[in-house]
Amino acid sequence: MIMERVEAMEEQQALSAGEPRGARRASGGFPARGEAGGKRAVDPEVPAKAARRRFSGEYKRRIVREADAARDAGEIGALLRREGLYSSHLVTWRRARERGELAGLSPKRRGRKEKAVNPLAKRLAELERDKRRLERRLKQAELLLEIQKKASQLMEIPLASRDDEDGSA
Repeated sequence: MIMERVEAMEEQQALSAGEPRGARRASGGFPARGEAGGKRAVDPEVPAKAARRRFSGEYKRRIVREADAARDAGEIGALLRREGLYSSHLVTWRRARERGELAGLSPKRRGRKEKAVNPLAKRLAELERDKRRLERRLKQAELLLEIQKKASQLMEIPLASRDDEDGSA
């Protein structure tokens, strides 16, 4: 029953396309369509996944201006149908315009946002690195002094005090 209806519809389409009645191949398909055996080919025009549309800021501003200029009933609907847009696009773009967001009228970059670089952060990192380096050197110098003190105690060599260095020279 369903197949008969499909064949009847195909025959009507063939007649409207200018083919003579009953002009079928032996395989069952119509010659102009390239069908064989009544099997339907997959439509190559249908994409596997729809691509997300991106609108430029200028395009958004132009559409909002045209919508604002529309005076008669149905003009905005005709504009949206002509451009293939939804009314929510228009609402979003108008709100962005009212807030004064020029960036809101252009496509937004996707992904992570860049962090603002603080000019003092680089200097702070450099100073902290120098501090750690100097602390390591100080610790090493203190260890050397401890070793010298222990060596002088073992050899029983008296260490000179600061008072001796200043006045005895």
